[in-house]
Amino acid sequence: MNGTKATLEKLSSQYKDSVPSDLRDAKRFDWYLDELYDDPRIARNAHQRVADMFDYYGTDYDEDAGVVEYRMASEDPLHDGENTFYGREVHESIHEFVNKVKSGARRLGPEKRIKLLLGPVGSGKSHFDWMTRRYFEAYTASDAGRMYTFRWTNLMDVIPDQDPADDTVQSPMNQDPLVLLPQEQRDVVLERLNEALDAPYTIQNGQSLDPASEFYIDKLLAHYNDDLETVLQNHVEIIRLVASENKRQCVETFEPKDKKNQDETELTGDVNYSKLAVYGESDPRAFDYSGAFCNANRGLFSGEELLKLQREFLYDFLHASQEQTIKPKNNPRIDIDEVIVGRTNMPEYREKKGDEKMEAFNDRTKRVDFPYVLEYDEEAEIYRKMLRNADVPDMHIEPHALEMAGLFGVLTRLAEPDTNASVVQKAKAYNEELDDGDDIDIRKLRENAEESTDIGEGMDGVSARFIGDEIAEAIMDATHRDRTYLSPLSVFSHFETNLENHGSIPEENLDQYHRYLEMVREEYRERAIEDVRHALAYDLDEIQRQGEKYMDHVMAYIDDATVEDSLTGREQDPDETFLRSVEEKLDIPEDRKDDFRQEVSNWVSRRAREGTSFDPHDNDRLRRALERKLWEDKKHNINFSALVSANELDDDERNAWIEALVDRGYSQAGAQEVLEFAGAEVAKTELEA
Repeated sequence: MNGTKATLEKLSSQYKDSVPSDLRDAKRFDWYLDELYDDPRIARNAHQRVADMFDYYGTDYDEDAGVVEYRMASEDPLHDGENTFYGREVHESIHEFVNKVKSGARRLGPEKRIKLLLGPVGSGKSHFDWMTRRYFEAYTASDAGRMYTFRWTNLMDVIPDQDPADDTVQSPMNQDPLVLLPQEQRDVVLERLNEALDAPYTIQNGQSLDPASEFYIDKLLAHYNDDLETVLQNHVEIIRLVASENKRQCVETFEPKDKKNQDETELTGDVNYSKLAVYGESDPRAFDYSGAFCNANRGLFSGEELLKLQREFLYDFLHASQEQTIKPKNNPRIDIDEVIVGRTNMPEYREKKGDEKMEAFNDRTKRVDFPYVLEYDEEAEIYRKMLRNADVPDMHIEPHALEMAGLFGVLTRLAEPDTNASVVQKAKAYNEELDDGDDIDIRKLRENAEESTDIGEGMDGVSARFIGDEIAEAIMDATHRDRTYLSPLSVFSHFETNLENHGSIPEENLDQYHRYLEMVREEYRERAIEDVRHALAYDLDEIQRQGEKYMDHVMAYIDDATVEDSLTGREQDPDETFLRSVEEKLDIPEDRKDDFRQEVSNWVSRRAREGTSFDPHDNDRLRRALERKLWEDKKHNINFSALVSANELDDDERNAWIEALVDRGYSQAGAQEVLEFAGAEVAKTELEA
């Protein structure tokens, strides 16, 4: 409403604009045929419609990972980014899921399989499934995703025993109107549609009418002497079909219950006892098409905690997936058309995987691993999303707080490397934080992890849900203490206190997790010290000057040329001592210096071609090297005693340091905390040197 008053008139207009214009219209069958000839995609099956839905909301291709990122997951345009997904592994899983749906759309086999999302608790698989259902609902309400079904009308005019309440009956299975045509005539239409179709699949439809509709069309054809046109013109109306989970229309969820309360009729439907007295027990009109598979027809079936179902119920999924039919008790088989998605956690999967009696079911599933995020910067984005979506008190999140929380979570999920790299180095490698000079092969790390884990890396460990809960606790604790900032130290404290109290963390893992927490503390200590050093000695202009000097000498070194001395104006050879004083701050050995110099030279040349001026702050490695050199040059003029003397908090020098930390994203109080925490370490190190 753009800040204007939301009157009822405006709200009503906004709602009306969101509703498909033909939602309430009833059309004739010949109108529907004309629509199909104009837009054959209207007759898509469920797999084809769901596959197109993912592309409809936009895609981005990650060339490095070879993964298509679907914007409905990476940006969540329907909900203003509220439900975005993060992490390379998660987008790889979504990419794999969509590929299976697209393969099913082309009838390559997965259309006859259950798409089983497998992952640890809190990995996001349930939320992705929920998102898919929401987007499918929205897609079917759009013009691009429209679909239609039909209803029978004026039945009492022809069928004497028809209940007056059933004079008009909507297709119980919400079937495509094409199924009203006998197969031979239907194939003629389909051939024409496929000639005009611009899609990577062809449209097929070999379904039979549901038993009730079969009953009606038989009666009507008999009455009209097999005049199909008259039957369809006089007794069939075409209506728009929009998916709605709340209405149990083309979207359905099913969850396990205890053995006493679970009934297979929840899946396949049951007798409509209110109609038994009207039609009789064997009459197809007396069947209630309210089973979950019936409701999901033309769309999505979602099985929650699927492998917790009793084996007898899982057998129903065999026919539903492989044969694409269901068999209600004492009723004919019913054709279904739906994407069947199941979700399960690791313990149930491991149990069923080793069960020989589940071999047929397992053979009809397509497993999609849905692991935890393994990049801690991406993990931190999950917590930021949580805070954005919540009513958070006026709380300043200090630098490194969420990233270090993410690092702890990632460490618990990684397979320990069997190379010279530490688990923290591996986490940094996955986070793309390692320098080019670091001798760590990320591809080999991933391959070794796949070999050393029973299912895959990231399929166990601490969930983002646990970490998010602890961040929330730390925020509320800070609020109670009248603190307006959340620091990494307070988050670490809550982790340490509550690890033992979390029911999903095995006791045998606690010692290892505490060890990981100490690693994270040490990593934070190094980052905090770097921030304090930056505050004590940082000089933007000096870094720019030193950066320009470094590049002048690098270019002269590469071109085997001389450089002009800024003081004397004389030409001189590149200053090797100066160059090495910068490079050694990144631990670049003598035998790798040429590689680094060529790297920064290429970077500068590339920017020059793009018309971008040189700025050392835009190159992370060069910036860090120059900052560390500046520290070495200026630390001798710093009063380190002021860092550890509490009674000097108000002096000008200390306040200047705090302001420098504020410029780096700290709050005033958070800057004081990090200055006391890391400043003492800096002072201790430098005073001992």
